Amino acid sequence: MGKIAVDLEAALARRDRLGASGNTQMRALAAGDGWSVMDVLCTFGPRDRPFEERHAGVCIAIVAAGAFGYRSAAGRELLTPGSLLLGNAGECFECGHRHAPGDRCVSFQYQPAYFERIAADAGFSRSDTSFRHGRMPPLRAFSGLIARACAGATDRASCTAWDELAVELAGATLRATQADAKRRAIATSASAWSRVTQAVRLIDETPDAPHTLSSLAQMCELSDFYFLRTFGRVTGVTPHQYVLRARLRHAALRLADEDTKIVDIALDSGFNDVSNFNHAFRVEFGMSPRAWRMQRGACANLAVRRHTVREA
Repeated sequence: MGKIAVDLEAALARRDRLGASGNTQMRALAAGDGWSVMDVLCTFGPRDRPFEERHAGVCIAIVAAGAFGYRSAAGRELLTPGSLLLGNAGECFECGHRHAPGDRCVSFQYQPAYFERIAADAGFSRSDTSFRHGRMPPLRAFSGLIARACAGATDRASCTAWDELAVELAGATLRATQADAKRRAIATSASAWSRVTQAVRLIDETPDAPHTLSSLAQMCELSDFYFLRTFGRVTGVTPHQYVLRARLRHAALRLADEDTKIVDIALDSGFNDVSNFNHAFRVEFGMSPRAWRMQRGACANLAVRRHTVREA
C-alpha cells in the first residue's frame, strides 16, 4: 500500500481509537493566480450523516485513496482511486461513505475566469467548460498526472511544478469530458455499489495479489458476467484495467520514494516479468520506469539544494 493510502489508514485507526466522529483535514499544497491545490484527507464513514456542500470554483479532484459516493446536479457516481471528481462553480454536492470509511484526494480548484481562459487557449468554447458528469473514470490519459500529484502530496520537500500540473490536468480533463459527452448514465443499485466498493478496496490494498475476474466475482458473490458488467457500469473501466492501473500507480510511487531495484518493485507490484512491467509502465506513463525514477530523483535533489541554500 502506498504512503498516501497508509496515511489515510492511520487517520482512520486514530479516529476509531479515540471514538471520534469523522472529519475532513485540508492541507494547502500550492496556489497561484486563479488556482490552488489542496491535500484533502477525509475520515467520514458509514455512521456519519452526509451533508450538502457547494463548489466555490471549478473543481477537479484526484481520488488518491478510498472510495465514496458523490452526488451532484449531474447525478450520482462512485469515486474510486484513479478517478476524477468533477464540480462546476456554484453547484451543490454531497459526498457519502455509506459502504466504506475514508478517502484522500488531491483537489485542484480553479477560479471560473481562469478555467475558461485555459479552455479557450486549448480550443474549447465557453459552453464546454461546464462538466456534464460528476466523474471521469481511471483512464490512461490521467495516469501520469495522477502519479505526479500523489508523489507531490506525500513528499513535503517535493519540487512538483503544481502550476504546470494544474494547467495540464485542466486540459486533459476538458479533452476527456468532450470525448465522453455521449456517455449515458446507467442507474446502479446500492447493492452494486457496495459489491464494487468491496472489490476496489481489495485491489487497492493488495495490488500485488493475483486478482482475476473469477476471484473478484466470487468474492462479490456474482457470476463472472454480472460482475464484469456491474464493475464497468460503476467504475467506468473493466476489472483488468483497474487492477493494471492500481499496480502501476503503486509501482510509480515506490519508484519515486525508494531505492529498491526496479525488478523487485515489478515483482512486488504483481508483475511476473520485468519486461512486461517495463512495457506496461511505458505505455501508461510515456517513459520507462528508470526514466521516471531519474526524473523524480532529479526533482528531489533540486528540492534539497533549494532547502540548503535557504538554510545558508
